[in-house]
Amino acid sequence: LAKLALGRVWQGKLTDGMVFNGARAGGLYRMFGHHTQSVSQVSAGDIIALGRLEGIKTGDTLTTDTGNREIKLPIAEASKPVYALAITPQKRKDEVKLSGALTKLLEEDPSLVWEQHGDTHEIILWGQGDIHLQVALDRMSRKYNLPMTTHLPRVPYKETIRKSTTSHGRYKHQSGGHGQYGDVYLDIQPLSRGEGFNFSESIVGGVVPKQYIPGVEIGVKEYLSHGPLGFPVVDVAVTLTNGSYHSVDSSEQAFKQAARLAMTGGMPNCEPTLLEPIMSVGVYAPQEFTSKVLQLITGHRGQILGYETCSDWTGWDCVSGYIPQAEMQNLIMELRSLTLGIGFFNWTYDHLQEVPGKLADRVLASTGNGNGNGKS
Repeated sequence: LAKLALGRVWQGKLTDGMVFNGARAGGLYRMFGHHTQSVSQVSAGDIIALGRLEGIKTGDTLTTDTGNREIKLPIAEASKPVYALAITPQKRKDEVKLSGALTKLLEEDPSLVWEQHGDTHEIILWGQGDIHLQVALDRMSRKYNLPMTTHLPRVPYKETIRKSTTSHGRYKHQSGGHGQYGDVYLDIQPLSRGEGFNFSESIVGGVVPKQYIPGVEIGVKEYLSHGPLGFPVVDVAVTLTNGSYHSVDSSEQAFKQAARLAMTGGMPNCEPTLLEPIMSVGVYAPQEFTSKVLQLITGHRGQILGYETCSDWTGWDCVSGYIPQAEMQNLIMELRSLTLGIGFFNWTYDHLQEVPGKLADRVLASTGNGNGNGKS
């Protein structure tokens, strides 16, 4: 059989061959476990399967009405994901099939979400808990022949600097014919949290020709993607203040290399500091569990902002706070354990914050990025 859409008849009678939302069903069936039984007619209340309904999504309301009026039955909103695993195919050759299999998996279960993280480059599958994801991964193995290996997602740490410095970088290379020459002086300064990256130049007298300045900016940006602590650098301002060039040997590429050398030499002197993402969290639980929820948040290095009674849920409280992303992996399982399985939370990214000293040392040691080039 082709793809089957499962649904329930809410009103009237259906017969084989009817057109639903402009698409003709390729069969009408009743399901008995893995077995299907073709039927010619079903009535209100029956749970059925319809074959080959292209363009139909989970949660859609199907109707035989040929008019233009839109009919929608109420549906439950898909729960926001609260638990994640990073996944990779066991066989490297299966990587090309992964995105297609995940797309089909999400069609069947809209409460799943997947992403390819921009910083860690991991493929991350999100769901409602460990069992939920294990069931989904088992389905990928059985249905799409895609066995996966999993691990906890890496935390997308960043780094910034505390101090300013001036750094000099000179790239000089000669290997027959035209050589390569670029020479720059850079001022490196910290910015306030959340300001990102800023590049500027204060060149006087054309000591660095304008056509080479974009190469300097490219070299700086390339270095900042992997700073002295091993993570992307944020909230930094770099100014090109001086330099020199050669009328024959200089090029944009040479100045890019010179900028990288200047950043490599200067950044470790700026007190690099490890930053971690902080999430804004709202935890919902019955009032008899509020004290336990408060302890749970503080036990995960969280900061409690307050709590209030849920206006539309009698006897429930919502506790709001900040929790580091590194502490949230098993939060949903601990919360459900404390609240007899009914507590839940919502979260959004909020800001970056310095990692405490000893913890930062452990993070750098575990990632292999503790290179002694800066303080954490």
